[in-house]
Amino acid sequence: MKQFTATPNDEGVRLSRFVQSVTQGLPTSLLYKSFRNKRIKVNGKKAAPDARLAAGDLIELYINDEFFPPEAAPARASKPAKPARPHQPKVQVIYEDENIAVLYKPAHLLCHSDRTGDANLVDAFTQYLTDKGEYTPGGENRFAPALCNRLDRGTEGLVIAAKNYASLRDMNEIIRTDRLKKEYYTITVGIPPRGRFTAWWEHDEKTNKVSIHAHSDQAGRRKQIITDVDVLRTAGPYALCKIGLITGRTHQIRAHLAYLGRPVLGDIKYGNRKANERAGAKTQALCAVRVSFLDIPEENTLHYLTGKVIKLKDPQIIRQFDALDKSKPVG
Repeated sequence: MKQFTATPNDEGVRLSRFVQSVTQGLPTSLLYKSFRNKRIKVNGKKAAPDARLAAGDLIELYINDEFFPPEAAPARASKPAKPARPHQPKVQVIYEDENIAVLYKPAHLLCHSDRTGDANLVDAFTQYLTDKGEYTPGGENRFAPALCNRLDRGTEGLVIAAKNYASLRDMNEIIRTDRLKKEYYTITVGIPPRGRFTAWWEHDEKTNKVSIHAHSDQAGRRKQIITDVDVLRTAGPYALCKIGLITGRTHQIRAHLAYLGRPVLGDIKYGNRKANERAGAKTQALCAVRVSFLDIPEENTLHYLTGKVIKLKDPQIIRQFDALDKSKPVG
């Protein structure tokens, strides 16, 4: 039998989801059988799968130990030592309150860990909160600080992070219901047309590359994308553009602009290789510069963000464009 005490970050979580999060390899059929056989209790009483937890609740799980992650054990000399965790960069916070933070992610920094083991933003944010005393890794049953949106490794700009479960849940709802507007700056090779553009997007998961089409398909694999394009400045063959995402899909900006014949400068996947070489661009010129919160319902715990605009001041991409503008002295 295992016991857990619900923390404030477990407040409102469905009991079935909580059990799934603290177990490992537990079949769904056995999960619900355990509920029927009163092997899952809250505060000493039988509880239903859809029961919502409150902070301080005592959860008792009469489930075989094989379905729980192994507890930490002393390292054995026969086992190779785990590689040291990469040094996490200092987090640059653009906005912060008791529930969320808006962080600046530089180009080349991962949002989440991957097979490379390189430093990443979510681990750096977790360390930031730990150092401030706002998060204790061993003090939570299931929650860890999390990012609510992500940027490609080569893209810089604003990323929203949640400090607690309620804000993660409610920020995800804000994003899901299109109550968050995101704007980007990019530099294109060629001057794109201004306006709102609609196309159809298809993702190849094997290559992690998308293709853009003029029409939908009968199989339903293609998803509609809508992208707003505004040209702010031009310099010879280059344009500094503001991009508004009406839909937000993987590689949408890069692939859609390439489809329009005006690819993002420095983009090695969808861009113009020769133009990148001529400009000496080794990183895609794309930056998430602004997030705006629209009308958030009062029942959402983040309702206070309604109307708030968070901007990245003096983004690097502006200086990059200035360097391309031969008619303007580079400061």
